[in-house]
Amino acid sequence: MTVVPDDNLMTLICDVCGETTTGTACVLPDAEVVWTLVSDHGWSGSPFATGPHRCPRCSTLPPGPTAPGGDRAGGPRGMDRIGDVMVVATNGDLDADAGNALRTALRGAVDMGGTVVVDLARVQVIDPVGLGLLVRAHREVRDRGGRLCLAAPSRFIRTVLHTMKLDGVFPIYDDLDAALAELRAAARSDAPADAGSPAPLPTRRRPASSVTV
Repeated sequence: MTVVPDDNLMTLICDVCGETTTGTACVLPDAEVVWTLVSDHGWSGSPFATGPHRCPRCSTLPPGPTAPGGDRAGGPRGMDRIGDVMVVATNGDLDADAGNALRTALRGAVDMGGTVVVDLARVQVIDPVGLGLLVRAHREVRDRGGRLCLAAPSRFIRTVLHTMKLDGVFPIYDDLDAALAELRAAARSDAPADAGSPAPLPTRRRPASSVTV
């Protein structure tokens, strides 16, 4: 994957580990052709900005795996309602292959209203398709007065979000428990003083009771 943070710099992101390298875009003959940047830094992959690309270390890995111990089969594992929060648990790569299943799961979570947390603990890589689905779901949740949060994003996903200036768009938490704890605290502080004590969000996850994909 390649991104262009501004008019002068172009950053390559390794699709396996999230390592980055940055070079001046002015040395490139075309904004969409990044072969000079790839070859000068010892990377491998596509000569085009859309990727894929691998850093020198990951270039020695056999084709296919996304990371040691990673699960390449991407898509949502299921949805849980935890109190007032819908949790979409995802798995593997969030890419074009997982796009339809992820789109369906996110739409279902958005339709149920409230806050949505996407658990990325078992995801290593996201491509423009997966990122676009998260951005669209964020807008739909926001328009309904809710929030879409990300839990446990990998280093690669954090790098992509930061480079695309989206790390300020999504509330990001180190893990699902941290996300639920902060959302519980926020729900208590937002409750009217004369409305009595609100029912706390549960601390344990319940088995998936809705759609599993």
